[in-house]
Amino acid sequence: MKFSINQSELNSVLGVVSKGAATRSTLPILSGILIKASQGTLTLEATDMDQSIRCSTAALIEEDGETVVPARLLSDVIKNLPDAAIHFTYSDDSATIICDTSSFSLKTLDAEDFPGFPEIEEVSSINLPFKSFSTLVKRIARVVSRDDSRPILSGVLIEVQDGVLKMVATDSYRLALEEIPVDQTNSEFSAVISGSFLIDLASLSPEYETIELALSENQIIARYGNYTFINRRIEGNYPNYKQLLPESTTTQVSFSTKQILDAAKRVSLVSNNTSPIRLDIHSASQTTQLSSTTQDLGAAQETISSTIEGEDVQIAFNAHYLIDGLTSFTDKEVQLDLQGGVKPGIFKSKEGSFIYLIMPVRLS
Repeated sequence: MKFSINQSELNSVLGVVSKGAATRSTLPILSGILIKASQGTLTLEATDMDQSIRCSTAALIEEDGETVVPARLLSDVIKNLPDAAIHFTYSDDSATIICDTSSFSLKTLDAEDFPGFPEIEEVSSINLPFKSFSTLVKRIARVVSRDDSRPILSGVLIEVQDGVLKMVATDSYRLALEEIPVDQTNSEFSAVISGSFLIDLASLSPEYETIELALSENQIIARYGNYTFINRRIEGNYPNYKQLLPESTTTQVSFSTKQILDAAKRVSLVSNNTSPIRLDIHSASQTTQLSSTTQDLGAAQETISSTIEGEDVQIAFNAHYLIDGLTSFTDKEVQLDLQGGVKPGIFKSKEGSFIYLIMPVRLS
C-alpha cells in the first residue's frame, strides 16, 4: 500500500475516527485504526464493538492495500508533523510515514483480524440542519446522568413527529427539554441515544449543512459528510417527564439572564457540594435575593431586580445545577415558574422553547 495526503486533512479525519477505537480492550486489534487505500479513496475505520466510525476521503493512491495502525500512536505522530504532504507506505508488517524531513516506521496489525463495518437494516431516518442539531445537543445532553446504574438516563430522548423535533434529557435531579420545527413533516422518529455519542457528533466541525440520523432495531446510524457513525441505541422506556411540567404556577419571575447568572456565580463562591443557593423572591419590592452559607467558608448574598407575578417564595437549588442551567440560555431574559418552595423550579426561554427544570433543595 502506498498513498500521499496532506497532513492537515489526515489529522482532521484522525481526530474524529480515532474516538471510535477501544482504549481498554483485551483485543489489541480494537485499539487500532483500519486504513484502506483503493481506487483513489482512502478509508479509515475504528470500532470498540459498541461504536464504529468510518470516513472516506480523497488521496493520491499509488498502490492499493490495507493495514491496521495503533490509533493513539498514529494520531500523535500525524498531529505533530508539519502541514505538508504525508507519504505513507506499508509492507512487511510495518508502516513508513514520511513528511518533510521527518520519518517514522510503525509496527502494524493484521487487517484481516479487524471487525467488518456493520451492515445495518434501517427502519426510519431523518435529515436535520447540523447547526440546529448541534445547538440543541449542547444544551440538552449536558443534563444526562453519569450514573451507570440507570442506563436510560445516560441517553437523550430524540423524537420527531408532525414536523417538530424534540430533545429531552434528565438525571432525575434536573431536566432539559427543547422543541424546534423541522422540515420532516412525513417522518416519525423516536430513540434514546447516548448523550456522550451525541456530544461527539455535535462537536464536529460545521463544514456540512445537514446530518442524517437513521434507526435500525437496536442501533443508531449518523451520516455527516464523508463520515458514518454507528452506535447502540439505549433500550428501555424513558421516564414520563411530562408529569413534572405543571399546567399552572403560583409565582412567575423574569430576570436578566446575565444578571442572575453573574449573581449566582458570585454567591456560589462560598458554597460547596452541600450548600445550595437560596432564592428569596419578594413580590412587593420586585426583587430576588440570592444567598449561600457554608459553615467553614462564610456567607454571601446579592439582590437583583426582577419582574414578579404571584406569591412570595423561598426556594433553594444546587449551585452547580443552577449555574449550569442558566449558562445554557442565550436569551436576554429568562423566566422562572414556581409552585411554592418544595416543587421543581422551571426556567424557560423568553423567546424560544428551551425548558430547564431543577428539583429544589429543602431549606432547613
